[in-house]
Amino acid sequence: MAALVALCIGTTLLLLSVMIWWNFQELLNGKSDDSDSLGSSFLTISKNVTDAKMGKPQLTIFSSNEIEEMRYAPEVQDVGVLTSNRFNVYATLNSALNFSTDMFLESVPDRFIDKKPVDWYWQPSNREVPIILSTEFLNLYNYGFAVSKGLPQLSESSIQALGFDLKVGEGDLQQTYRAHIVGFSDRIASVLVPDSFMAYGNRVFGHNAFSEPTRLIVKVKDPSSKAFVQYLQTNDYTTNAEQLRWSKLRSIVEVVTGATGLLAVLLMALGALVFILFIELTIARAQQSITLLLQIGYAPGYLSRFMIKKFFPLLLATAVISMGIAVLVQMGIANWIKVMHLSLPAYPGWPVYVALAVSTLILLSLVAVSIVRAIRNTD
Repeated sequence: MAALVALCIGTTLLLLSVMIWWNFQELLNGKSDDSDSLGSSFLTISKNVTDAKMGKPQLTIFSSNEIEEMRYAPEVQDVGVLTSNRFNVYATLNSALNFSTDMFLESVPDRFIDKKPVDWYWQPSNREVPIILSTEFLNLYNYGFAVSKGLPQLSESSIQALGFDLKVGEGDLQQTYRAHIVGFSDRIASVLVPDSFMAYGNRVFGHNAFSEPTRLIVKVKDPSSKAFVQYLQTNDYTTNAEQLRWSKLRSIVEVVTGATGLLAVLLMALGALVFILFIELTIARAQQSITLLLQIGYAPGYLSRFMIKKFFPLLLATAVISMGIAVLVQMGIANWIKVMHLSLPAYPGWPVYVALAVSTLILLSLVAVSIVRAIRNTD
């Protein structure tokens, strides 16, 4: 029957549109460890450096009021300060590599570190400093610097086995520490040291007059939120544009799901209308039989229930078929997305079941009302 086919297609499209939206939200937000989400919940925020701000570092720092305001920005759940070194740092790798360079250090509250090592601590009596290196920096060395200089490429385990000297400060205050890399971060593009070492170094060896931070790390519930993106633009803040690419994708998803949902509703409405007309036509053809049944004592309510029991299974069957298709599609998507090292549940989420329940109840109600009205009209 064409009406049932239209209802089945419409219901399936409705469930798929809800499922697309729900899957996008799952991929965007990820799980609690934020390792399987598309849009990271943690963003590094700084102020745009324009021509007018060049040579004026005080214009790129965050005041305490701006940091506090950031805590109440749309979608922001937590704010941390990336503290930079205000003292000279010179690293020397005493090995066959014979590598040395000036470098910078930063520290961040431990709650923002994605892979916190067990030995992540430091006190002034320690002569060794643990360091967390950005995996991005290691990749730059392996595929850029090492290749151009003819130096050996290093794996994570090999670079962790190498120690190096870290000279901090200058003149009579200069101190040399033994440093070693204890972990890597996919979240923060920096060279991190414990907060305690940074505080000690800035207090003892520091020479920069500006103590306010120039970068913040922000935990955001939904980095694709239009309100959050607008907040950054209004305050002339910047972050990795790649981190906010999902705000554009979110708009596309909203358009696709909205258009698919609208088409689904139109198909369901058309199918329901045709199905109701078919029921009314069936009852009209049996008008003489129904009238006779009423005359011999059958109640209109009994006849209505009889007709409802006849047509309801057809509607329920279309709902079951549509749900089955949605489940199969979700299982296929979940398996396919694993190739991208992402994860989705194997079965549709609760919004899909709610959409099915609501749409089915509406259809059943419309059909029941039409049957009752048609039976009464024959009385």
